[in-house]
Amino acid sequence: MVVGTLFVVSLLTGGLGIYVGARLVVGEEEPLHAILTGLLGAVVWVVGGVLLGWIPLLGQLLVLAVYAWMVDRRYPGGWRNAVSIALIAWVVTLVVLTVLASLGFATYEAIGVPFA
Repeated sequence: MVVGTLFVVSLLTGGLGIYVGARLVVGEEEPLHAILTGLLGAVVWVVGGVLLGWIPLLGQLLVLAVYAWMVDRRYPGGWRNAVSIALIAWVVTLVVLTVLASLGFATYEAIGVPFA
């Protein structure tokens, strides 16, 4: 149940984050491409988080690197653009989840900040 909820939240917020990042970095205006990338990103984030997320700091960095690799496969411009899109997507997702958590619709655990 928790993994399923995390997956849905990651899909919705990740799709928005990727859309914003791709639009700012490479000028991509296709929301469907961002949603599909968000779907792949949600899978990468959940699976990577389960497998590597327990490792303090290094685990999160590895998951972010795999996420950036996936973005690199979906958008033009190489690693620099992929990392930029991934970081913008992460920041947008963090902001959205923080707002949702403050309104009582999500928990801070979804953004990797337990008991905040």
